[in-house]
Order: sequence, then structure tokens, then C-alpha cells
Amino acid sequence: MFEGFANVWTIVGLARELKADAPLPLTVAGEKIVLFRGLDGAPAALIDQCLHRGVALSLGCVEQGDIRCPFHGWRFGADGSLRHIPWNPEAKRDTIRATRLPVREIDGVIWLRTAPGETADEPPPIESLTCGLRLCAQSFVWRVHWTRVMENMLDSPHVAFVHRRTFGGAMARALDENSLARMDVSFEPHEYGGKIAASVVGRRRPAALDYVFPNLMELSLDFRGRVFRIFAICIPVGERETRLLLLTARGFLRAGLFDALFLWSNRRIAEEDRAIVESSTPPFSPLGGEEASMPTDAATLAFRRLYRQRLFGSSA
Repeated sequence: MFEGFANVWTIVGLARELKADAPLPLTVAGEKIVLFRGLDGAPAALIDQCLHRGVALSLGCVEQGDIRCPFHGWRFGADGSLRHIPWNPEAKRDTIRATRLPVREIDGVIWLRTAPGETADEPPPIESLTCGLRLCAQSFVWRVHWTRVMENMLDSPHVAFVHRRTFGGAMARALDENSLARMDVSFEPHEYGGKIAASVVGRRRPAALDYVFPNLMELSLDFRGRVFRIFAICIPVGERETRLLLLTARGFLRAGLFDALFLWSNRRIAEEDRAIVESSTPPFSPLGGEEASMPTDAATLAFRRLYRQRLFGSSA
């Protein structure tokens, strides 16, 4: 279960997208999951399969905090227990239980843990999400392994080439003016991942990058007292399919009508990356020395080490 992506927490969406009266299906690392809200309003997550005849529970409905199977009406609670079997009032239900996954709603986002059962482990703290910022979200499907997408989000040298016409113009001009210009990239480990710093010709980039293991990048672009964050969450769907979830958090232009502006900008930038990253061969990040690397690859090489040490080959 959750091959290669087991026993970790990942953000899967905004809390406001999970309605009280409707199930929400998603796929993470090959496992089909259904999210819904229990009677107390808290989110719940089950493997999206009825234990009766194997159909998707997400095609059913939410009734009084339970999810009802669309096929024969079996009803499962937020804890996975079988609450009701139509036409069989004397049936023994105690031995039949859906697989429950830990899920948390924190600061406006939904976290899912890729392993069944309870856990003392909690999601990593994302301090900037506690600031009451305006959140908006969008998802893109990339036809490549999630490790390639994650590396792209942590990579600085590509900005001058791939994003020359959007936010990489200044970096591109520095290289145009001096083809021998130097970039320095560092990765400073911390408890939850690492901080990435990049400087061009000795000038540190105004943007700050933070990597949170296993699959989250936070880009900080604060200016003139205005708080602005972009979170990229690289969620594996299959071996060659990744859902790139982009969250934008801002402390200005907080009205919902401005969301479209930020969504348009993110979409444009993501599309600049997508076709290039999807062309990667192999479609996953090699763990050995198959690819040539340079000092400016410090962040992506650090990610590869963490992935190899803590996640590669994992299973729940």
C-alpha cells in the first residue's frame, strides 16, 4: 500500500473544498481514497472500496456523517466501522471494517497520512499557514514521476531559461550580460526538510525557498510588508502521473474576486515547466550517479538523498 510513498503526511487540498454533504475522491500513490466529513464536521478518509462488492464508496453519498455505498447501501462511519446493512437487520457487523487513514484539518488545509490506523506522528508545522492569509488552490496533472516534479520546484538554475518571460527575466539578463556569471546554491537541513538559498553574482535572490519532506515546497516573496507565499505539493498518483497542487497564500488583495489573477499567473508558470519536465528520461529521479550534476544542483541532490534514505521502497 502506498508503494514508495508510505508513512508520510501530505497536503491533499483546501478544507473548504471538502463539503459536509458530499464525498471527495482522490488517488495518492496508486491508492484510491474517499474523503468526507463525519457527524462532528471533522474530515475522515477511507480506502475508496466497499467491502461488500468492491465498488467505489465515493460514488455514494454522505448521510448523517456516514458514507453510504451506492450499490447496496452499506453505510460506513468515519472510523471505518460498518454502521448499517440494508435488508439484513441481524447481520454481525463488528468484523467488517473499512480501512481508515489518518487525516487532519489544520489552518485551512487537509493533511492525509499514507498509512492506515492511528499514529502519534503529526503533520509538520507550516508557520505561514497560521497567519490568517487568503488561500486559493489549483491542481495540474503532470505525466511524470512525482520526484521529477519535486526537483523542479526546488531548482533555481532553470529559472533564467524556462521562466525568462515571466518571473525569471532579471536572472536571464544577468546571464546575458555576463556568460561567466556565477550562481551559488546552498541547502541547509532542518528538522522537517531544509532551507534553500541562491545568489546570483553574489546577490541573494529575494525569494526564499523551504523544502518540507517529503513533497512540499514553500516559496516566500514578502515585499513592503506584504506577505505572499506559494506552496507546491507534488502528490504522486501513479508511476508516471503527479498531481501538482499549488496553493497561494497572501496577506493583501484578500477578496475572493482577486483569486483569478493569482490562479492565472500560477497556471502560466506551471505550463512553462510542465512540457520540459515531462520529457525527462527516465521519468523518475535516478538515485545513483547516472546523471551529471553541478554545485548549483545542491538542493535537488539533497532531496534525492532524503528520498533514498527515508522513502524509496517504502510500503504501508
